[in-house]
Amino acid sequence: MPRFSVIVPAYQVQAYLHACLDSVLEQSYPDLELIVVDDRSPDASGAIIDEYAARDPRVRPVHLSENRGLGRARNAGMKCATGDYLVFLDGDDTLTPRALEWIADRIKETDEPDVLVYDYARTYWTGEAVRNQVAAQLTEEGPAPFRLADRPGLLNVLMVAWNKAYRREFVEAERLSFPPGYYEDTPWTFPALMSARSLATLDRVCVHYRQRRTGNILGTTSRKHFDIFEQYDRVFAYVAERPELARWQPALFQRMVDHLATVYGKPDRLPPGSRAEFLRRARAQYLRHRTPGTPVPPRARLRHTLIRLGAHRTYRALRLAAALRRGVRRSAAGLRRVVRAAVLWLHYRIQLCLPVRPDRAVFTAHGGRGHGCNPGALEAAFRRYAPHIRTAWIARPEHQHTVPPATRRLRPDTAAYWTALARAKYLVVNADLDPRLVKRRGQVWVQTRYGTPLKRMGLDLQDRPAAAGATDFGSYLDGVDKWDYVLSANRHSTVTWERVCPGRYTTLEYGYPRNDVFQKATSADVSRLREQLGIPRGTVAILYAPTHRDHRRDQHLLLDPERLLRRLGPRYVLLFRAHPGHDGPPVQGERVIDVSGHPSVESLCLASDALVTDYSSIMFDYANLDRPIVVYAPDREAYEAARGTYFDLRSCPPGAYARSEDELIDIFATGHWRGSRSTQLRAAFRERFCPFDDGRAAERVVRHVVLGEAVLLPPVTPLAERHPVPSASSALAGPPLVTLPQPSGPVTVTDCR
Repeated sequence: MPRFSVIVPAYQVQAYLHACLDSVLEQSYPDLELIVVDDRSPDASGAIIDEYAARDPRVRPVHLSENRGLGRARNAGMKCATGDYLVFLDGDDTLTPRALEWIADRIKETDEPDVLVYDYARTYWTGEAVRNQVAAQLTEEGPAPFRLADRPGLLNVLMVAWNKAYRREFVEAERLSFPPGYYEDTPWTFPALMSARSLATLDRVCVHYRQRRTGNILGTTSRKHFDIFEQYDRVFAYVAERPELARWQPALFQRMVDHLATVYGKPDRLPPGSRAEFLRRARAQYLRHRTPGTPVPPRARLRHTLIRLGAHRTYRALRLAAALRRGVRRSAAGLRRVVRAAVLWLHYRIQLCLPVRPDRAVFTAHGGRGHGCNPGALEAAFRRYAPHIRTAWIARPEHQHTVPPATRRLRPDTAAYWTALARAKYLVVNADLDPRLVKRRGQVWVQTRYGTPLKRMGLDLQDRPAAAGATDFGSYLDGVDKWDYVLSANRHSTVTWERVCPGRYTTLEYGYPRNDVFQKATSADVSRLREQLGIPRGTVAILYAPTHRDHRRDQHLLLDPERLLRRLGPRYVLLFRAHPGHDGPPVQGERVIDVSGHPSVESLCLASDALVTDYSSIMFDYANLDRPIVVYAPDREAYEAARGTYFDLRSCPPGAYARSEDELIDIFATGHWRGSRSTQLRAAFRERFCPFDDGRAAERVVRHVVLGEAVLLPPVTPLAERHPVPSASSALAGPPLVTLPQPSGPVTVTDCR
């Protein structure tokens, strides 16, 4: 008995069927049977099905003697199913890679629910993919499994069969089946959700829902759309036969009205001359199924009123009036934006005619986020070593509070902002500024960057579309041409930046200013930071900081924090630092501290006792603390294929290297994370990547760029003579804190070469 029976009806989908079937058979979870139903398709779909069946014994072909429609074809597939769970997939859609693995894991975690609801994304012929707009309803927070009464918002998720996995025994016990018609999913999905004794959700995109340019059934103009009335009659009849489901009638009524209004409002569904008839029938449906006293949401009152009245001409007139009103508001708002932009641009052009101010410097980081990173350290150094320079910081409104009192605050796209960019001599950034910015003669642009490059950057992304996205490399190089100085922390960074960001700038190989604090902080500073973060005394604080995955639409964690801490014991806590692109649910747990919103990653490094990361540049900065680093990279092959790295981290790791969660647990359980071998690897890593971070990088930059003291810079302190502030935890000395059974498989630690 397979775990999944994947049922695929096929009718005139020969152009898409190969991709559909491949997406199932190439899943990382192979315990499945693929039942493909040829609904008497006049194209080559039937032959394609037989070809796949001949190649793979998991494929079970079903050929119907006559065309029965989508619902009846699914019923025919269900009769052949033997799997624990039923998964439906239309012949022109696809499963995402690892979808069945995620579904199987979630089913196991939630005690075999009757129905598991997962997410989907609409994919367009242009290549664009848009995730389900109500994905928030699929959060995995809270207890699971649950009943619909605990999460009624699931009724707002698209009512289709293919975004759910159904326990086959539940389907058979409830005698669920698909009726004929255009809207056959409606009387299947509502009863399934209402009757399920246990439900669960999976917050991952498991299906790519293809939006075809032509041939979509629901996008076809036809009187068959009148089928929607009969399908909702079936739903309400199902509820009427089961008094325990009566509570759902108001919610079903609301969904029905919304659905009817949607079909009526679509210009390409109802044939000419049939709209008045459709609205009359909608009015009859409204009166037949409305429960007296049912509240109507404020936003839906207009459509409820018009469908209740069945006034076709009134409906059209009011819709046109509403559309006109919205258009006028949009036009007025657009006109205001255009006028404001024109005034600001004129103001900027005037400011460009005025002299550059040699005593002004403007700083910003990460496109307007708070004071910090390399520009933040340099802004403080400007005030200390060049006090005659007046500094200003560009930050969005929500980050203004992070700017020091002695620094002027600027908001993006204001008159003061454009004045500062036009007239300040020094512009210090770690990312890009507005591409319209004119680089004036006499201005000095310092590009600090924001980390040592391990993953591919700049022009090296031209053949990496997942990572490059919509990058315009011509515009990118236009920005590079504005740089005067680029900061570098090591020779690897220097060589890489000069190759992938070719320009006429000068590289300052002085170290990263943001790392100066690691050499200047004291034990009192560390204790204060730990107390502020709520780290209990005597515990080992692991900072977990994963990077962004360009190859994944979601950014869910590849680590289970609760399992890790449960295995390691009460002496460990986890500081979770999400990448800004992380879109998964908040990480919670008794000993998990979410520090994703903390303004200073350097403070988090100081407060922690060890770092766990993957391909993030934080490892190069953290190595300056000479504290343990563990690389956790369970998806190395996928990451290398999508983004790529400049060297194999396994050949020169900063410490222990874990390929799986069990290996990571074992590294901490056995004490290997702070053992002699890890210490040796870290020493070699520091020698290669931390030669200049001695606590005076910011001073060197200011003296060179502002004070013109390039030949009188402070000498670099050798690594052996540096004494970064130690960890606050006394656990770094002595035997391992826990002893656990050894998982199967070796721990990988390779030589640096």
